[in-house]
Amino acid sequence: MRYFAVLLPLKDQDLSRTYRPDHLAFLEKQRNEGNVAANGKFTDGSGGLVIYRADKVEDVEALVKQDPFVIQGARDYEIHEWEMVSKEWK
Repeated sequence: MRYFAVLLPLKDQDLSRTYRPDHLAFLEKQRNEGNVAANGKFTDGSGGLVIYRADKVEDVEALVKQDPFVIQGARDYEIHEWEMVSKEWK
């Protein structure tokens, strides 16, 4: 299993506000299915980040294209394979 960082830059603030509940429900479903490792918004309001787990980038893109934010034009997306390095916090 590989990790992919998906940046979701803001395209339309009104659409983003409208479809946020649907987006969060979508991510919760993906998390419950083991496809999402983490997600969150940027504090400057510019968008958000989702860390997906998948075998290949095509699988991630197929999921991202089901995100209500993407479907409704509220957000754009960029997918980057991500190599996680774990380190204990002190």
